[in-house]
Amino acid sequence: MLRHVCIWIVYSSLVLSFASFAQKPQVVALQYHHVATNTPAVTSVTPEVFREHMEYLNEHHTVIRLKDALEAIQQGNQLPQNAIAITFDDGYLNILENGHPILAEFNFPYTVFINPLSIAQRRDQLNWEQLKEMQPLADFANHTLDHLHLLQRENDETQQAWLNRVMQNILEAEDILEQRLGYSYRWLAYPFGEYNEALQAALAKEGFVGFGQQSGVISAHSDFTALPRFPSSGRYANLDTLKVKMAAISMPVARVNPSDNQRELHSKLDALTIELLPGQDDLRVDAFACFFGGERIVPNVDGNKLTIALNHQFKAGRARVNCTAPSRSQASRFYWHSVPFFTPTEKGIYLD
Repeated sequence: MLRHVCIWIVYSSLVLSFASFAQKPQVVALQYHHVATNTPAVTSVTPEVFREHMEYLNEHHTVIRLKDALEAIQQGNQLPQNAIAITFDDGYLNILENGHPILAEFNFPYTVFINPLSIAQRRDQLNWEQLKEMQPLADFANHTLDHLHLLQRENDETQQAWLNRVMQNILEAEDILEQRLGYSYRWLAYPFGEYNEALQAALAKEGFVGFGQQSGVISAHSDFTALPRFPSSGRYANLDTLKVKMAAISMPVARVNPSDNQRELHSKLDALTIELLPGQDDLRVDAFACFFGGERIVPNVDGNKLTIALNHQFKAGRARVNCTAPSRSQASRFYWHSVPFFTPTEKGIYLD
């Protein structure tokens, strides 16, 4: 009898150890653009499908303000294990017309990243009075003044001149938001999800939190200059696949090599390495899998270091390596991490 009790105690301790990381504060951020039927399909979700998403969240998750989630994570406070934050990029009028009534029905808070120079200037954009109407459910944050490609340089522009120009754009946008709305979160959602190390460092120096468009979950070990969000529109709007992402766990990544996401045209990348933080027993490294260009790649595992063979030559556009690994303690839940890459054309143009 005593032997059975001891075995049970050891087993329970192992389960708790395995589960400990998976239960640390984290939030899954969903990213939307349009809630409409007459807008580009790739960035749209219909009101009917959006309602399905919200009904599922209402039954299975806890939707919280992005501000509350970030503060809890940064301060080490607890969050619901199934916490979700809802975000939109671009201040489209259809968010108010079609999305807000559904969100209000469930009393779900959400965040809209806007371009101040577009507000009230285009027929498909919100105006400043409508932004106030959407409060207190909606928070608003920076998406640059005019939705520019942040990595794109002007003719004969030096690296420093480029960085000065884009940072001025971001800071001016933040000033307008503060004047118009009365608050400033110093959050930036990168247009098109594009960023590089120089821009990340400049943002950090100015006290900004950056948000990308790559997949993953936000937790204390995330890079707060490039926080992940799960795209939830277009081909990513399917609720069956989105459910898996909503239940994802933040992968404990210590570092990635190469560390810069900006790639030169025709440059070659033989392999990507991901080093995990030590002591992550809940993550099944033996079942680690990455996906790139529609292909599944099983990485080479050496302790906490994983090497993903890519043998890839970059073309103009955006690309991502998505990696997952199942949890030992929580059935049907996956650790998730995504590494994006951004490549210009021969003329240095970044594609929409």
